[in-house]
Amino acid sequence: MAKALGFKAKNAAFKLTKRLIASGHLEKSVGARIVPGPEFFTVDVSDSEVRAGFGCEGNATNLFHAQALDKLLIARPSKTMFLKVRGDSMVDAGILSGDVAVVETNMQAVHGDVVVAEIDGSQTIKEYRTDRGQPHLAAHGGGMPSMRAKETLNILGVVRGIIRNYKPSQAGQAKLATQGVSR
Repeated sequence: MAKALGFKAKNAAFKLTKRLIASGHLEKSVGARIVPGPEFFTVDVSDSEVRAGFGCEGNATNLFHAQALDKLLIARPSKTMFLKVRGDSMVDAGILSGDVAVVETNMQAVHGDVVVAEIDGSQTIKEYRTDRGQPHLAAHGGGMPSMRAKETLNILGVVRGIIRNYKPSQAGQAKLATQGVSR
């Protein structure tokens, strides 16, 4: 660490490491290795809101508090996986091709949940619905009909969040261009 930070004395790196461990930014792991601690990935979150419409007035105090990024997205880390989305069958639900779905596994899906499912050997992301006790998967865009299992329907997990890079992918830019939207 002394070399990486340009310290001339190893003692300075040792003291810094102790302070970062005490603050929760670093921790010791197996073999006395130093790894990121629970506070390592914290970001400042403001209580201010950004208006996305008209007539929305906020009463924020512009206070910031530290929030671990993973805590915003993940409730059960050992039961969570990230899956990249491909296709446009869920665009009307706000899920675009190139997004990353935060999926909590081992969850019981209920009517209305967006799920990652295996249906007749193929994996997909759709809304889980039941009609008269019969489950099916509903698309939200792309003109796709609901999917009903011919043989098997297994829910792999429930989508708990979507991560999106603001810069549209090449496919997203092409889609905007065909719709006559300029950027």
